[in-house]
Amino acid sequence: MKIILATSNKGKLREFRKMCDTEVIAFSDILGDIEIIEDADTFKGNALIKARTIYEKLEDKDAIVVSDDSGISVPLLGGIPGVYSARYAGDGASDKENLYKLVDALKEAGVERTLAYYTAAIAIVSKFGEYVVHGWMYGDILATTRGDNGFGYDPMFVPSGFEHTLGELDDELKKSISHRGKALMLAKPIIEMLQR
Repeated sequence: MKIILATSNKGKLREFRKMCDTEVIAFSDILGDIEIIEDADTFKGNALIKARTIYEKLEDKDAIVVSDDSGISVPLLGGIPGVYSARYAGDGASDKENLYKLVDALKEAGVERTLAYYTAAIAIVSKFGEYVVHGWMYGDILATTRGDNGFGYDPMFVPSGFEHTLGELDDELKKSISHRGKALMLAKPIIEMLQR
């Protein structure tokens, strides 16, 4: 069974390929560019929207479609940006624009550091049904940025038990503690079961 990843993000594609013992293909290699409206109010809902949309468009109904949706939530700010993490500063906003909008929101709230957490939901859709797993990473978010590694909100997030931001940490270490890494570990046995 082929595994089709409902993303064209090269970093996510690399992560999934390392995890799986079979071929992982980006949906765009088969279907071209498709705009998927992610309008659910949960990470789970958006991950399922992506996976279902791609599965429905595939001719090969024996394929397994995997997608994820992830973001950061700041309880002090009412949980924002949450499911809007990728478009917090508006549709088409860059990672830096989203990052600095959140820095500004923290400064407006008068805090330099507060609790935050990342969520990753991975949806798996196949002829055998639908599955969703979650992974979380807890820590603090800063009203400043440190480090150039990673992407998104990494330069302002300090994982629990660490003194450095994700933007300052080594990639291999980040993978071992990340929300996506935890969700991938839960998704792997489901994907292996579906391939039997």
